[in-house]
Amino acid sequence: MTRLRTPAALATFLAVLACGGGGGDSQPLPTTFTLSGHIAATAGQDVDGDVADPGAPRTPNDSAAQAQQLAPVTTLGGYASAGTDSQDWYKATLEAGQTVVLDVADAAASLELCLLASDGVSVVSCAIGGANQVIPVAAAGQHYVRVTAAAGSSNYALTLGVNGAGAGAGSAPHLALPFVPGELVVRFRDDALEVAAAGDLPRRAAALGLTALAGARGRAALLSMSGPEGRARALAALGVEPLAPGALGAGADPVMAEKWDTLRAIAALRRRADVESADPNFLFQPALVPTDTYYKYQWHYPLISLPQAWDLETGDPGVVVAVVDTGVFLAHPDLSGQLVTGYDFIRDPAMANDGNGIDPNPDDPGDAATLGGSSWHGTHVAGTVAAALNDSGVVGVAPGARVMPLRALGVGGGTSYDIMQAVRYAAGLANDSGTVPATRAAVINLSLGCQGCFSSTEQAVYTSARNAGVIVVAAAGNEASSAPGYPAAYAGVLSVSAVDMKGAKAPYSNTGSTVDLAAPGGNTAVDLDGNGYADGVLSTLVKDTTGTREPIYAFYQGTSMAAPHVAGVMALMKSACPGLTPDGVDARLQAGLLTRDLGTPGRDDTFGWGLVDALKAVQSCGAALPPSLSVTPGRLDFASADTVLQLQAARVGEGALTVTSVSDDAAWLTVAAPGVDASGLGAYTATVDRTGLADGRYTARITFTPSVGAPVIIPVTLQVGAAAAAGDAGFLYALLVRDGVNGPELVKQWAGAASGGSYAFRFDGVSAGTYYLVAGSDMNDDGYICDAGEACGAWPTLGVLTPLGASGPRSDLDFSVAFDPAVAPVGAAAGTPGRAPGFARQPASKGVAGLR
Repeated sequence: MTRLRTPAALATFLAVLACGGGGGDSQPLPTTFTLSGHIAATAGQDVDGDVADPGAPRTPNDSAAQAQQLAPVTTLGGYASAGTDSQDWYKATLEAGQTVVLDVADAAASLELCLLASDGVSVVSCAIGGANQVIPVAAAGQHYVRVTAAAGSSNYALTLGVNGAGAGAGSAPHLALPFVPGELVVRFRDDALEVAAAGDLPRRAAALGLTALAGARGRAALLSMSGPEGRARALAALGVEPLAPGALGAGADPVMAEKWDTLRAIAALRRRADVESADPNFLFQPALVPTDTYYKYQWHYPLISLPQAWDLETGDPGVVVAVVDTGVFLAHPDLSGQLVTGYDFIRDPAMANDGNGIDPNPDDPGDAATLGGSSWHGTHVAGTVAAALNDSGVVGVAPGARVMPLRALGVGGGTSYDIMQAVRYAAGLANDSGTVPATRAAVINLSLGCQGCFSSTEQAVYTSARNAGVIVVAAAGNEASSAPGYPAAYAGVLSVSAVDMKGAKAPYSNTGSTVDLAAPGGNTAVDLDGNGYADGVLSTLVKDTTGTREPIYAFYQGTSMAAPHVAGVMALMKSACPGLTPDGVDARLQAGLLTRDLGTPGRDDTFGWGLVDALKAVQSCGAALPPSLSVTPGRLDFASADTVLQLQAARVGEGALTVTSVSDDAAWLTVAAPGVDASGLGAYTATVDRTGLADGRYTARITFTPSVGAPVIIPVTLQVGAAAAAGDAGFLYALLVRDGVNGPELVKQWAGAASGGSYAFRFDGVSAGTYYLVAGSDMNDDGYICDAGEACGAWPTLGVLTPLGASGPRSDLDFSVAFDPAVAPVGAAAGTPGRAPGFARQPASKGVAGLR
């Protein structure tokens, strides 16, 4: 779209329009006519009751008492300004699992999003800064939502989302996430002019009112603003106002206040030109559900065809699997001969529980203050990876390989900074230990997680490890949720869900679009084989009830137990084919060479590409990858407002492959192929027709049949419900625009509010010619419609503007407008518009003939 400005050329044009022309002989007036139509607001959308546009109806929503009622699922366009309209309050009845999402249009503004309980006082969580803020709803019931302009002003889109939506790349962290109050993980831009001569890290930190705890130039630093004086100093240096009394509700505890100050400092750092990224120091937990049952049988190995794989490969001592965890009981007889040099990266002595901070000893002293209370999690995980084949105890998946024990979890879990240092060490990258291993790890196992804790700094670390050739495996998590958990959900990380003894999904296991494959995680609540022992995963452990650590074996359950099965299989593969790369693993996985398919044929959100199969994985080494069909996404979910969704069919592997047929099994579903090549590969569309369908949820399947390999089945769900409430896009301006000598010219304008979700516009006195017809709101009152975050539409559709040839009256110029919540592309900086700038409207104060 072209941004149309009014001053010189348009002012002259409007003046001529107002007085009937210039000097000279009088000429007959041309024949004129009327153009009219209806503009439809998207059903279910809503608008902030007190935007800046003086022409818009005003309903204040500046307090909990004035909170604007919203539908449970909606998108709303709003505007907030620190000077004149600092708070907008809303209320809605929400379900557990929904998300509240704020998209901010202007990079210069700082907006806060808070979710409050039904009393309108108690804060559930808050987020600040960036183009996108996401807060999950944990409990069903009425909630209040508060949008606050902490600095500047901006349009925004507020979305109350459906279940399953989650925070991802680019989302601002929020209060309810687990992180260390007062600690920040920061990457500086070393090439920024203002910091080029800043010197060492402590000086950089001090200039920002912060204290450097760890890190070095060129990689992430751990900075601190702990303590009341430290927080005050940092906030003042960063230009952040002190926290107002009661800002987090009456009775908010000091820890919440310190966490909120930490997030406000992070938001300020993210706006600085010399900062690449700034994140909280997240707290991660071992991804297991422990039990104290003991037994010798490892049912989980036959389930993945491991005995047969051992006939071909048991592992090579040169292949190292790094276990980033609580450390390992180094004296365990099944592990003592299986270890290479490791390290302890826990900085906090209290968390480390060994009397000091970072040190070269990865021996696990326990992660609890009381005897018998420690998890010995890392010891259990390491045993599943590579416990010795020594005719006693248990055996690991790859007994011939070696384990690199790395401590990053201690009392209360572990921080993202410490975990990143361990990952960097394992991958042979510079880290806080000042050393790297003689042989970098081939595989890294991360049986730990934090749900919703995305960090761009962490993503960069895992990308660096993958680029170094390391295969990274992580536990999907144990919340029985489809929301993304990290590090498993990071790009380039193999995410592992868990199954029980029968290959069914374990009840605790997370699912979702980031799950890559499944492995045995156990279920200690049942005894499916009736042998009198709970069906957990058996591995090495420690008993310390007497005050002395003793080696034992015990059952645990969790995706923590599933991940090391996959890490061990990766070690077997690296032993059989040393040239194996992470890309090679991905290709084999998608070709079906590493797994046995479970659930829906092809990839699904429960098992990924299927249950890991050790025999198939080892056999895949050295073999050319056969062609197979990949269709993404792996499922289609049509929400109540969706009618068309996209699919992409592609070939994986080598050799010829064509799509021979595409079929569906529902009368309300149609699949078309608007963008495929001669092989049937490319873009497909799925369209649904709800006509005649009763309210409810419908399911169907789309089957892609390839010339080679197994069919790919895409599950489809359709939601049919009562018609959404009539939409409201706010006070709209409809503009009739034409090309002029000096650029676009505004010819006519209509302005008004919606009635029943529709706007009936009318232009009188229109002369024959070629025009463009656009409409939108101007919530920030900057004189332009269709800015980022504002409602926008055009006749006949928004996109490439279509000329309207007008030679006579028309009353059928109908089109729609909508708020687009994606006011900034994923990963873009705040304020990067999601669409082109808007069109200039005529100010209401101008009394020009023909303008209404």
